[in-house]
Amino acid sequence: MKDKVVIITGASSGIGKALAFEMGARGAIVVIAARSRDKLAEIETELNMKGITTLAVTTDVSVEEDCRNLIDSAVEKFGRIDILINNAGISMRALFEDTDLKVIRHLMNVNFWGTVYCTKFALPYLLKTRGTLAGVSSIAGFKGLPGRTGYTASKFAMQGFLETLRIENMKKGLHVLIACPAFTSSNIRKTALAADGSQQGESPRNEEHLMKAEVVAVKIANAIKKRQKILVISLEGKLIVLLNKLFPFFMDRMVYNSMAKEPDSPIK
Repeated sequence: MKDKVVIITGASSGIGKALAFEMGARGAIVVIAARSRDKLAEIETELNMKGITTLAVTTDVSVEEDCRNLIDSAVEKFGRIDILINNAGISMRALFEDTDLKVIRHLMNVNFWGTVYCTKFALPYLLKTRGTLAGVSSIAGFKGLPGRTGYTASKFAMQGFLETLRIENMKKGLHVLIACPAFTSSNIRKTALAADGSQQGESPRNEEHLMKAEVVAVKIANAIKKRQKILVISLEGKLIVLLNKLFPFFMDRMVYNSMAKEPDSPIK
């Protein structure tokens, strides 16, 4: 990672923030992007104090011009892009029949279109460096999660998009990584949207028992180094993916029962 220019979206908290410190610790030049200017400034200061060369660019990935500006700013400052990690994301928790369509639209705009926009503008530079295009997806990109229709749909779309880009560019040296953590201790559940588009506020899961963002960051960094194509993080996730291929209808029931056990679950 020495002197590689790495762009990380959704870098103000959770996995994105952990990735910024992990990649920086490995010698990378880190470009961090998120909507919160104040949080980015704090993280930029922390990274600089550790001797990590950093550029913070305030970015709403659901806005095409923000994504263009992010890529242009990185290239203007450092002259190249070696790695783009599409990490910015938002979740939801509600039955589809109760959900306002604006919620689904917003999740697609952030999770899917945010990946498309950033990738579109970064791709010419990644092809020049034979670099890495990564997307932080989810087990929801392999198996539909009841009560999270918009989230699941956006992750299926994201993975299909990235997989297609891998195939299109397989003779051009582009490395494409789809990273799928299991439930991770991060801010995404607290900011998840309810049926009316308001923030959920509290996590339905015990965060202490979830995988730590720093652990996920290490695994993703290692996968980038090894140029892996797919990274399913956690034994639980690997079992879900495998069993869903072998016994899909059995897994429908298992996933339904698991999600129904969450506190205040919309699944009955």
